[in-house]
Amino acid sequence: MAKRNNENLTIADALKEFVETNRLEQGLNAVNVQDAWQSMMGNGVNNYTTAIQLKGDTLYVQLSSSVLREELSYGKEKIISMLNENLGKNIIKELVLR
Repeated sequence: MAKRNNENLTIADALKEFVETNRLEQGLNAVNVQDAWQSMMGNGVNNYTTAIQLKGDTLYVQLSSSVLREELSYGKEKIISMLNENLGKNIIKELVLR
């Protein structure tokens, strides 16, 4: 059970403490990464995206188009930096396109 503080907490601080105490951050990061991918890549890429999975600091993206996979592979570093910028923190260090 989380410790009680007598000081006033903002809702944001209370939620952050709850997430940290219950070790939910990795799960929230996975959801946020999926949302970031979908919003940044647009319908053209999302129509061919069949799975998005975050394991540690590696993002695995399953694509149904080998042509698109090849095209995106040239810009992996840019995609990683754009996703991390969108997320506001460096969550992704490697991108694996399958």
